[in-house]
Order: sequence, then C-alpha cells, then structure tokens
Amino acid sequence: MKVAPFWRKALLTTHIVTAVGWLGADVVLLALGIAGLAGADPGVVYPAAGLIVTALFAPLAVLVWVVGVLDALVSPWRLFRYRWVMVKLIVTTVMLGLVLFLLLPNLRALGELGAATTGRDRLDLVIPPAVSTSLLVAMTVLSTYKPWGRISRPAGNRASRAAGSPTPGARSGPAGTRTETAVRAPTG
Repeated sequence: MKVAPFWRKALLTTHIVTAVGWLGADVVLLALGIAGLAGADPGVVYPAAGLIVTALFAPLAVLVWVVGVLDALVSPWRLFRYRWVMVKLIVTTVMLGLVLFLLLPNLRALGELGAATTGRDRLDLVIPPAVSTSLLVAMTVLSTYKPWGRISRPAGNRASRAAGSPTPGARSGPAGTRTETAVRAPTG
C-alpha cells in the first residue's frame, strides 16, 4: 500500500505520541498504586486510578494498537516482514487485551471500593502498571534497535527462485551468474 511520505510521517508521529501518552498514563497509575500502598487515602487514590484507566489509559491503548497496525501496513517495515514488528504486535495485542478485560474492570471495582480495599487489592494497582511500563520501554527499545532481521520467506518463493526466476535486487555477475545486491533496510 503506497502512502505519500507526509501522511506516513503523520501516522508515525501519531503512533509515537499515543504510545508516549500510554506510557505516561501507565506511570501515573504506578505512582497512584505506590501511593496507595504507602498509605495514601484509598478513597482518593483508587477512584482517581479508575478514572484514569477509563478516560485515558484504555482509549490510548486501543489507539496505539490501531495506529500501530495502520502505520506498519503503510511503512516499509510492513506488519509481517520483520520479527521485531511481529513481537511488538503480539505484545501490544496481549497488553491491550489485559487492559480491556482485566485491568479496566478491576480498577473500576477498586474505585468503587475506595477505603474498603484490601492489601491484595492495593497490589493490583502496582504490579500491572509496573509490568506494562517495562513492556512499553522494551518495545521502545525494539523500535529503536530493530533486532532479529526479516522473517524468512515461504518455501514456495525459494523454490521458484531456485528454478531460475530472478531474485528481487539480483544482478548479473561474472560469467552470467547472479549475485545478490545489498539491500538497505528502511529507517524509521
């Protein structure tokens, strides 16, 4: 799918901004969870956390996933071409499911409990944001370093190339042999 560079950069910028927003909301939830464990008023901490998850965290998680998939589809990296993109897609999809189906209902319930929360309930506002923050930082590292290379092509493509069809990027070498040219991976 071809998209003008302006729109691709706009989509990438939107993905970065929403991901940073998700990370920021995650850090705020972690700070509220730590404050709750440290003895802050649960009647204030947990309703605030419930509001942040409902109004900010969950919508940002959905937006990051949607914009990330769209960005991958129109970028040179594609969605299923590189391992690091696949890992980010899988991790983000799992995190989105956990946010929508576990964290959101749990924090809404904690918000309603307020001062009646137990010690176990209070850990539910510390552990998930700590894990999520770590995963978001790890995905940022993946986006920066882009490790692991391309996903190998299906055997059918290799068989047709072995039968004599030219390889993309191949050129004639000495004595009519084909040699691979170095193909630079797209940046950003």
